Amino acid sequence: MTDAQAERSLATPVSSGSDRRIDVVNPRYWVARFFVRLFFFTIFRGRHYGARRAPARGGVLLFSNHQSFFDPMLAALAMHREAHFMARDTLFRPNWWGRVLLSLNAFPVRRASADLTAMKEAIRRLRGGGAMVVFPEGTRTQDGSLGRFHLGSVLLAQRAEVPIIPVYIDGALNAWPRDRRLPRPAKIRVFYARPLSAEQVQRLPTEEIGDILRHRMERLVRIAGRSLKLRRTSPR
Repeated sequence: MTDAQAERSLATPVSSGSDRRIDVVNPRYWVARFFVRLFFFTIFRGRHYGARRAPARGGVLLFSNHQSFFDPMLAALAMHREAHFMARDTLFRPNWWGRVLLSLNAFPVRRASADLTAMKEAIRRLRGGGAMVVFPEGTRTQDGSLGRFHLGSVLLAQRAEVPIIPVYIDGALNAWPRDRRLPRPAKIRVFYARPLSAEQVQRLPTEEIGDILRHRMERLVRIAGRSLKLRRTSPR
């Protein structure tokens, strides 16, 4: 979905009845989260940094880079709350796998069109106090570099009046690159940048918000690179 398509979709009003609180207790999500955390801290020697910047309650948009199939859970793993995920509709096939994704707080979005239903659902969950993970690059990276950001997700935050937190995932590409069917052990780190407040999201133009988010994401990339270099050069 292009930025222009998202903007046209969001011009349609969302009914006030859709703003009710979302269900915040999903046992399947917490079971899955337990195993992901177990693998994160053992097999992948995971660490996360700056997680206190994520609010414990209230709607928030987690604006993350995309390296692997692990990323939806990784981006939200440090928070002691449920998260919700937009995923491309082709991932919901076959039907049995689609039911699994739906049970883990994911919902489908058609990327090639202005999917008004998905946009309204995202706003409903954000306004209902949910934490939403989005991947503005739209697809997994080929080489680990940051791709172009599509700003339709920023429009969601503006419409729902929620803060945005940049999240940078480092190492997931080594753990599960696009050309491997199964993951392999590799160190993964997750960094959280300083958020844009709901007031800033409402006040600033969409393009300026995109520039700020990219600047903060690139700063996380530099921090991740420096910490990795220090670890490699430190005496044992």
